[in-house]
Amino acid sequence: MNFELTEEQSAIFDLAKDFAEKSISPHAIEWDQDRHFPVEVIKQCAQLGMSAIYVGEEHGGSALSRLDGTLIFEGLASGCPSTAAFLSIHNMVTWMVDSFGSDEMRAKWVPKLVSMEAIASYCLTEPNSGSDASALRTKAVKNGDDYILNGTKAFISGGGVSDLYLAMVRTGGDGPKGISSVLVENGTQGLSFGAAEKKMGWHTQPTTEVQFDDCKIPQSNLLGVEGKGFTYAMKGLDGGRLNIAACSLGGAQSALDKATQYVQERKAFGKPIATLQSIQFKLADMETELQAARIFLRQAAFKLDTNAHDASKHCAMAKRFVTDTCFNVANEALQIHGGYGYLADYGIEKIVRDLRVHQILEGTNEIMRVIIARNLMDENKA
Repeated sequence: MNFELTEEQSAIFDLAKDFAEKSISPHAIEWDQDRHFPVEVIKQCAQLGMSAIYVGEEHGGSALSRLDGTLIFEGLASGCPSTAAFLSIHNMVTWMVDSFGSDEMRAKWVPKLVSMEAIASYCLTEPNSGSDASALRTKAVKNGDDYILNGTKAFISGGGVSDLYLAMVRTGGDGPKGISSVLVENGTQGLSFGAAEKKMGWHTQPTTEVQFDDCKIPQSNLLGVEGKGFTYAMKGLDGGRLNIAACSLGGAQSALDKATQYVQERKAFGKPIATLQSIQFKLADMETELQAARIFLRQAAFKLDTNAHDASKHCAMAKRFVTDTCFNVANEALQIHGGYGYLADYGIEKIVRDLRVHQILEGTNEIMRVIIARNLMDENKA
């Protein structure tokens, strides 16, 4: 059991972190304040092989592992968790199209997604089906060689900006077996978007409703097999949960680094506050908790890479533990900064705002507990 990164993995992390330091971090506060979506900077990630992390090399992808992916997103998120998280969503869709799409679909879309000529959004959540995702109501009804879509998706990152929307729709009866996945290209008649949501954080990426009003798409836009859409969605979310945890880790590490520097510069009662044992204990606990979160995350990624029987449980556990831990660490970093931590110029309050939503999306942390408990009961049936 070797916990050290390989030379290649260290290089992958360093590449992502260096890009974040040079191209993301210097602009993150300004992007946040201006609600600016840095799409051109995000597209530069394609040139670094970060737009199709899990896609095979034969299709232009990087053919990297889930563990490698967590290194990339931790590195990128050190510059801006919100910006890194959007790239995670694009990668999830790209992987799903490459994994489950027809040869025709893959030939049409994978090269564009790899190069980020096209950027993609993932559409599962609806106004009345969040945690109960299998209760979604958006319908796709066959009409000749087409599907007619009607319904609304909520909280969609990239809404109105992305070129391609992977939507989970109901093609059959109630429950998960009646759900299919389809691709909807931006500009399709009947596809529209709500107003940009006003959010606590994640200001560097747009979030809107995605609306389908008699939206006609060819049946060839069906991803994989009809009725398997919910299965595909959940497989995508296993990886998505690891990535959002990695984004939390990158943001929290940045907050800890800022706090560690700040306490050595800030003086109170005639000396640096770093000399206070109360501060030292806070920093020690924050470092310990982040190291534990990092090891847990990488173990879960390893299990997903090796198709371990308990991989989904570990993805849920890692998502719950890492996002909760990292939010607490970032919040503690803000507290250490005192009033300055509450000011935008220091970058701490942005990290806190961005990381808060990670405890909600990709399945709330309460739903993670449901998944963990169900798996635990199945493993230990009376």
